[in-house]
Amino acid sequence: MALNLLVFLGSVRDSTPPRPARLGERVARACRGLLAAEGHEVGLVDPLDFDLGGAFKPHFAHAQGKAPAALEDLARRIEAADGFVMVSPEYNHSMSPALAHLLNHFGSSLYAYKPSAIATYSAGQWGGARAAVNMRTFLSELGCLPVSAMIHVPKAQEVFTEDGGYAPGVDGERWDGYIGRTLAQLIWWAEAARRQRAEGAADRPAAFTRDPSQRNAP
Repeated sequence: MALNLLVFLGSVRDSTPPRPARLGERVARACRGLLAAEGHEVGLVDPLDFDLGGAFKPHFAHAQGKAPAALEDLARRIEAADGFVMVSPEYNHSMSPALAHLLNHFGSSLYAYKPSAIATYSAGQWGGARAAVNMRTFLSELGCLPVSAMIHVPKAQEVFTEDGGYAPGVDGERWDGYIGRTLAQLIWWAEAARRQRAEGAADRPAAFTRDPSQRNAP
């Protein structure tokens, strides 16, 4: 049965230099395309589609049903998803502030008991690998634990075209195998978690819903 997956694009930069602008779109579209080719329903979440300016007020801070329509819609999509691909550049050895800011607008109960996959990229040689280490902690705290394999794409502008296809001269078969290893782990865990959420007899410990003190030690 097809999974419902969301690919989060972790950048709001649309200017140059460095070139090209919106490099992360290429990585996100590539991941989306490979998952869709396996028959899964895959949505793309772009932070540029959301006006998050002004004072920080997350979705769960609004009265029920009173959040801005875009946040309400994304909350429903996150809750309905079976798993996530988080695509991020590296900023000062950390994940994208834009991605963290968007994800922080939603409570962990929407992400919990679903897996995630980490995909990082760069215009240079390191592929955002240092950001990925930081992302493991962040995503685990949200409850969407990342799978062990990760995707790192150095010089992403030389690997992918704007539509997420492979650039001329790139060994697409090798890249499919490399990216596919991570996505295969995501699919395996997403299928297992979905089955357990639907059929599992064990109660799930709930995320705190009002105050962090709900999970304090006695």
